[in-house]
Amino acid sequence: MQNYELKNESIKKMFRELKQTHPERFAKRLNLSWSNWGFGFESLVDTAKRLNKYGVNYIELHGNHYSQDLGYRHQEVLEVLRDYHIEVSGVCGMFSKENDLSSNIARHRQEAIDYIRRETEFTASVKGHYLLVVPGAVGRPQKYDDMEWSRSQETLLHVADEFCKWTVKGAIEPIRAAETSLVHTISDAQSYIKELNHPGIQHINGDIYHMQVEETHIGEAIMQAGDQLVNLHLADSNRGALGDGHIDLDTIIMALYLIGFNQEGRFVSPEPLGPGGDPYPAMYGRPDKEKLDALVRQTVNYFREREAYLIES
Repeated sequence: MQNYELKNESIKKMFRELKQTHPERFAKRLNLSWSNWGFGFESLVDTAKRLNKYGVNYIELHGNHYSQDLGYRHQEVLEVLRDYHIEVSGVCGMFSKENDLSSNIARHRQEAIDYIRRETEFTASVKGHYLLVVPGAVGRPQKYDDMEWSRSQETLLHVADEFCKWTVKGAIEPIRAAETSLVHTISDAQSYIKELNHPGIQHINGDIYHMQVEETHIGEAIMQAGDQLVNLHLADSNRGALGDGHIDLDTIIMALYLIGFNQEGRFVSPEPLGPGGDPYPAMYGRPDKEKLDALVRQTVNYFREREAYLIES
């Protein structure tokens, strides 16, 4: 066997043993959400209709409160989602050069602080579980200097109490080096969280598209994240619909069950954005409803089919 196959077999063996010794651990299936900012400039009503149609009961909302006057209004969100029987898993925090926690420009760090204040309050108001935080700007792979890591933590600590105030989990997301300049792996995120040492920011948002580049083995990285993992973004190897690439989805699902991820407050959220160095322009794209319908349908069906096969076989 190749090295990755040996690791796959180890996870498969543990998974089979767990099914035999603790079948009750498989009574509940994984909570499937969807990260909606990749749908572009689409109404929340249209998004909710699509997710409801294909059996997605949770949504990770675009963190679009870029100023006091912009972004979702919580009462409207709750009314729309209630009509389509959807709950909020969390909010996808969006961190660009203009609101970069690690920036060497003070006003950009202040924008990040103000943005997090708005988003933590909003996340709580729509009953979301977590807010995704990126320690450095997405779309800026070149580092400013050697103080980015410390500057990012110092800036985040200014607003970290907001996570405790609103009972929202701060989830650090590692992102591949082609898109950001710091925190690329689960180990990096764990080091960042440990050094930050704040009770409001103790969790991790994983993303298998980034993990296929940065981790030695995605399944092992999920196991390493363990109880710190609160959400896992899904996309295939081409950052497209699940089933369109060569990601080993079975091993990912088995690893998630091994860490007990099939519980309340933990989510898997497809985020198929397409390849490229900076995915953020997708949030402003014109939606193609037929393509988006096909994207959701294939991803949900493929994920649930693989999950059912692993549990029931």
